[in-house]
Amino acid sequence: MTPVGTGKARQRDAERTKAELIRVATEVFAQDGYSGARVDEIAERTSTTKRMIYYYFGSKEQLYLAVLEKSYLGIRSAERHLDVSGLDPVAAIRRLAELTYDYHVAHPEFIRLVASENIMRGEFIRRIDALRELANPAASLIADILVRGRSDGTIRDDVDQIDVHLVISSYCVFQVANQHTFGHLFGRDLADESLRQHHRAMIGDVVAAWLTA
Repeated sequence: MTPVGTGKARQRDAERTKAELIRVATEVFAQDGYSGARVDEIAERTSTTKRMIYYYFGSKEQLYLAVLEKSYLGIRSAERHLDVSGLDPVAAIRRLAELTYDYHVAHPEFIRLVASENIMRGEFIRRIDALRELANPAASLIADILVRGRSDGTIRDDVDQIDVHLVISSYCVFQVANQHTFGHLFGRDLADESLRQHHRAMIGDVVAAWLTA
């Protein structure tokens, strides 16, 4: 007879193993890109085997897709849990911009994965239909803020939620993706923690000024 709880224990172990594999695979894919990443390295760093990785994910490609989806889920989850209902529209959009900045700075591996995926012309992200649906709540949040702002006359009416998302994302991605070249050319370390509040406030100021112009 199977001891009570054994099935659940095995399920928890499997979930922990998969979570650890995705965590390490995220680091490897972010560092080396899809082509350069080696399943052998992921297996070694997780003290498991290639066979076990393929058991859980089927292939290197499926593991990469799982990593990509999990990475996008992170930023979407942060946006979804942002409550700006008690703020005026301008303060709300500023809060969203600052949250986006914080997330990107705290998750440089996400930026590297996105950059790698763009080098491959979105080859893999096109296979994850759920990500397009996940993007809708983020756009809806901005749209709701814009509607409130237009109603009380504080926000201009000639921009939409995609415009706003584009501006915020562009700034936040640049902070991580271009920090080495920018730092070399202009002598400013974008990763310097003493400048973080300054850079964080900048995107809030830019978006707020633009939307209220």
